[in-house]
Amino acid sequence: MTGLTDAELMEILKGVSRSFVLTIRALPGDLRRPVGIAYLLARASDTIADTASAPVAVRIECLQAFAANPGGELPGLKDIKPDNDEEQHLIENLGRISQTLEWLAPGDREEIVSLLEKITRGQELDLVRFPGAGQTNALETAAELDEYTYLVAGCVGEFWTRICCAKLPRYGNHKVDGLLRLGRAFGQGLQLVNILRDFPEDLEKGRCYLPMDELRAAGVGYPGELVRDLRRAQPVFEAWRQKALSYLDEGRQYIEGIRPLRIRFACLLPWALGVRTLQLIGDKSPLEKGERIKVDRREVRRIMQRALWAALSNGAISHWARAIS
Repeated sequence: MTGLTDAELMEILKGVSRSFVLTIRALPGDLRRPVGIAYLLARASDTIADTASAPVAVRIECLQAFAANPGGELPGLKDIKPDNDEEQHLIENLGRISQTLEWLAPGDREEIVSLLEKITRGQELDLVRFPGAGQTNALETAAELDEYTYLVAGCVGEFWTRICCAKLPRYGNHKVDGLLRLGRAFGQGLQLVNILRDFPEDLEKGRCYLPMDELRAAGVGYPGELVRDLRRAQPVFEAWRQKALSYLDEGRQYIEGIRPLRIRFACLLPWALGVRTLQLIGDKSPLEKGERIKVDRREVRRIMQRALWAALSNGAISHWARAIS
């Protein structure tokens, strides 16, 4: 089995990520391949976890095998048949993606395998907590939500930092430990954006990521009540929107603390899209009509253009942050 060429890698990335592929394209060449492969493997594990047509037990077994050996035989993979054609294409090419992983430098490969262990652990917890079968469950505490956002996204910020520091000796203005902390918060903030944006859709699937102890304090007796009236979650929803903004402010500090312009630009894209999405959610809550809110393509292009010059100056980044916060 052959691995992927750079062109094939970018073609699959473009199919499964409308926004992150822009970030990867902005990276220096020696980072583009390991980060791209890491993203595709993480996205494949996400597809495995989310394919509802396969039994939960099968998906968990497949995820555990994938974490232990990404290039090995995966029990139950034949049952993973996503509805999305691009995700199906991703699963069909999983063997070639895993082969490309084997071609990477040992340090890059070890970082990616460690990352996958954390991400698949978060996805496995998700499947245990939200088994479906017509019931609506919620996370119980903020600690559980923090654990989840770390395992599926905060660890990505750490991975990004370690791999960049390894390849670029003058990567940051801060000590590595400080960048790791900021990178972790950056990733958790981006994941909270996804959770808040997708809250109505997730609730329809029986998943409530807002902590149940906070919802009880707001007068919600059990998570199923929110299916009938999303607006009852508003106080807790807004508190976590503010938490996400706080995390993304640490993301801004992360960007201001690194040196390479191309990577500053690459980080500015998800940061600005995340902050803008939170602003849209604040202006027009998805709890009112149950609609999924996203930044339109025209605005994405404007954000890309602004990120090009904002990457040149910390002052420009801070000015931008004040304008969209």
